[in-house]
Amino acid sequence: MPPKLIRITTIPLSLEKLLEGQLTFMNNHLEVTAVSAEEIRLQKYGWDNRINTFHVEMTREITPAKDLKALFKLYRFLKREKPAIVHTHTPKAGIIGMMAAKMAGVPVRLHTVAGMPLMETTGAKREVLEQVERLTYSLATKVYPNSEGLKKIILERNFAEPEKLKVLGEGSSNGIDTTYFNPINYTAEEKKKIRQSLKIPAEDHVFVFVGRLVKDKGINELVQAFKNLVAENADTTLLLVGPFEQELDPITDENFEEIKSHPKIVTTGYQIDVRPYFAAADVLVFPSYREGFPNVVMQAGAMGLPSIVTDINGCNEIIREEENGLIIPVKDQQALFEAMKKIIANPDLMHRLAANSRSVITEKYERRHFWKLLLEEYRVQMRNAGIRE
Repeated sequence: MPPKLIRITTIPLSLEKLLEGQLTFMNNHLEVTAVSAEEIRLQKYGWDNRINTFHVEMTREITPAKDLKALFKLYRFLKREKPAIVHTHTPKAGIIGMMAAKMAGVPVRLHTVAGMPLMETTGAKREVLEQVERLTYSLATKVYPNSEGLKKIILERNFAEPEKLKVLGEGSSNGIDTTYFNPINYTAEEKKKIRQSLKIPAEDHVFVFVGRLVKDKGINELVQAFKNLVAENADTTLLLVGPFEQELDPITDENFEEIKSHPKIVTTGYQIDVRPYFAAADVLVFPSYREGFPNVVMQAGAMGLPSIVTDINGCNEIIREEENGLIIPVKDQQALFEAMKKIIANPDLMHRLAANSRSVITEKYERRHFWKLLLEEYRVQMRNAGIRE
């Protein structure tokens, strides 16, 4: 029997999107079980990807009673299964998974850091979240920030010692399937039909945002910058692809209503396949406050789109200024407006950025290459722990 690998995320959406295809690949080499909340959705993920699953109800909020219950359920499961490796992603899964794995005596305990919610938190809550990060990293045998910028932040805050940290390859948690995300899959006629279905004029400049429509993604600044832009450039559309989360990280009421009512803002809600929306667009605009290593920016690049991104870790590693996109300060509505205006006013610049976008991704972030790097890392860590395949 191959060694057992337990992969843990807080919710199945992370398995579906952040780790798409990865666990199926690993299951060809190790015996993989996915652990997450939302039992029915987790089971469907297991059936679709032909891997084992185990349900543990976890929340994305601070919920001590529920967290304790999840911890002991996971501990009993790990004690019974005796895996060689437990590998966690996302903050809540990280602390519960690493604690349970340490208690159960799992020899290889790995945690991927793909962003830090605490960076946009203040006061007592931030202190709690910082302590959780430190504890998670101390319980892990190895920690994988998914960008060099995130590694730098971890070291600056003394969350972990340098020798415990490693960025795999050029960064990312899963790379990008550049065969799947490929503009060649969409003809000019198909792109025209997608625009027509969204009621977007054929001649418009289309800026697309893909992700949760929340404050931390810079949606407030984006809506206001776009309002100013369309006042000067009527042939412009903002395409928002993703769900609102008004209960968790709300945008302002004013901007929520603006999105609903503005004739040049198009929303689609959550979409499983985002490629048609990239195909219909000209530029990705991604003014996020914090990221680990954003899949969306890699996806857009693979689809041949330049990006306007904020100067944060991950984004500023994928995008190179005026080579495959533009980089602006965080939370700077005016800079965002000026970047969007600049890219419209300079067709040669837009074409140059677009021409470079795909090659940057194919050269540095191909998904199967990343999977092989991670599999080899698993083998190294098992050898270090005295485990044979």
